[in-house]
Amino acid sequence: MSGVEKEPGAVPGKEGGGKFARMFAALVSDSHDNLPMIARAVQVCRRRKAEVLFHAGDFVAPFAAKAWVTFAGPIFAVFGNNDGERAGLRQVLPDLRKGPRLFRVGGRKVLVSHREEDVGEASAARADLIVVGHTHRPKVEVRGERVLVNPGEVGAWLTGQASLALVELDTLAVELVDL
Repeated sequence: MSGVEKEPGAVPGKEGGGKFARMFAALVSDSHDNLPMIARAVQVCRRRKAEVLFHAGDFVAPFAAKAWVTFAGPIFAVFGNNDGERAGLRQVLPDLRKGPRLFRVGGRKVLVSHREEDVGEASAARADLIVVGHTHRPKVEVRGERVLVNPGEVGAWLTGQASLALVELDTLAVELVDL
């Protein structure tokens, strides 16, 4: 079975052995203008062969969004509460919008929101994977057939520990990665 979705904006995946495409996604949040850590995160994504990137908000300034654009694959993102220069951010990432937003990638439905408390039950019920940020603290929770992931913070300003998450979309196996 192909990972191709027939809906606008969907991203196909590679053919895999399971029901969904075998595709690796990087999950990030709260990069807060920390260019050296953003560069390190992009490098890890490349090395680990992530094909798509989900950012749960708080780029902060357009120059930080430009650093993320060096990631070679599609970027799916939402605004965070510290993203003040929204018009400038949208010049860099034209599809950037307020969350929660549902994306279809590799046969999976991925819901992205900056704050977990903004994810309603009805929205969550439509998703296979839920990506949140805001707390700057990594978390992985299995909720029935869904997985909720907070990848922590790329910026490392609040906790002193930069991290991201990698997820294999076929199995929804999640790995938290310290940067």
